[in-house]
Amino acid sequence: MPHTDYPASYYAASANPAPSRPPLEGDLHTDVCVIGAGYTGLSTALFLLEHGFKVVVLESARVGFGASGRNGGQIVNSYSRDLDTIERSASRRHAELIGAMAFEGGQIIRERVERYRIDCDLKDGGIFAAITSKQLRHLEAQQKLWARYGYDRLELLDAQAIRRSVASERYLGGMLDLGGGHIHPLNLALGEAAAVESLGGVIYEQTPALSIERGENPLIHTPRGKVTARFVVVAGNAYLGNLLPELTAKSMPCGTQVIATEPLSSEQAASLIPQDYCIEDCNYLLDYYRLSADKRLIYGGGVVYGARDPADIQAIIRPKMLKTFPQLQSVSIDYAWTGNFLLTLSRLPQVGRLGSNIYYSQGCSGHGVTYTHIAGKILAEALRGQAERFDAFASLPHYPFPGGHSLRVPLSALGAMYYSLRDRLGF
Repeated sequence: MPHTDYPASYYAASANPAPSRPPLEGDLHTDVCVIGAGYTGLSTALFLLEHGFKVVVLESARVGFGASGRNGGQIVNSYSRDLDTIERSASRRHAELIGAMAFEGGQIIRERVERYRIDCDLKDGGIFAAITSKQLRHLEAQQKLWARYGYDRLELLDAQAIRRSVASERYLGGMLDLGGGHIHPLNLALGEAAAVESLGGVIYEQTPALSIERGENPLIHTPRGKVTARFVVVAGNAYLGNLLPELTAKSMPCGTQVIATEPLSSEQAASLIPQDYCIEDCNYLLDYYRLSADKRLIYGGGVVYGARDPADIQAIIRPKMLKTFPQLQSVSIDYAWTGNFLLTLSRLPQVGRLGSNIYYSQGCSGHGVTYTHIAGKILAEALRGQAERFDAFASLPHYPFPGGHSLRVPLSALGAMYYSLRDRLGF
């Protein structure tokens, strides 16, 4: 059977030691079979194990192989579309529930890190950086919007204040979220996997789910075995393939690219981002960056619709980095990688149930580090019979892409071009 290892990223190169878990051989029975050992699957498994469920996790490659182990590592509150969009998309009660959860994901991560002693370079603080006056006005409105849901950890930054936090001339201002932060994303996933196993959960790597026989006790087929379960949680996101066609039709894998510089000197790193915050700008196709624990600048951006791997990642991302930090012209790039996230048409997550016992969460739309940890909690609540918060997310509309599979990539790319042009023109 083919063996799929981690891509050659900075995160894989600096990952904490972790076991190579064997594939499933033979047949077994369990309470819950979780498909996917990324944040959604691991978070769900942890919450279930903490409440006494017997859990098996199937992973087609390695723990954190997908977006969970390749992302920008930023703890960003709320969702890919903000709470005002959710207020227009859901009933008042459901919007209140979803809004109350918007700031919970970061808390869950911090609780997991502390309880299970996960070494993942956790740092506090994140900045939303405004390039245009329109974006600055949006941040002012966002502060008021989040305050309505009881969140008071945002500080608006004028041009002088943001330059004290980010050594770039690009920004007119910004907003500091003291409840944001950043982590080594693969090490967080590896630590959560170790926590799953410490509670008796079993993770099988190199074990793709090939098909699911639906029924009273679903049967999950893998290359060398089968799992019979009371419940199934589908958490494959952009790496699920066509396991459940009804989910594939309502989502689209997209690629994003990241680079990591050579280690900077302590003085150079401190001059770029003195408080060691993470930063993302406010463009539709945004740039995001932060310093690693060994003082590399990790810089990401760009979207490739349909998840094609670009031939030259540096050629895409390095110019973006130099536009923000021209002072890094002579700095070399040590790592460049790409990874996929799952986009929905609404850019809101899709949560639901197929039949009575197959649950899913997908479509973080590039905003998954915090949301996936919330998703794990509400999926576990639903399996325990407490479905109010699950139902709130499930009520959000799940739109198919117009034109079906063949047109979802070009139509999405056209939409992105339109919004990118708006970003550049400042309207």
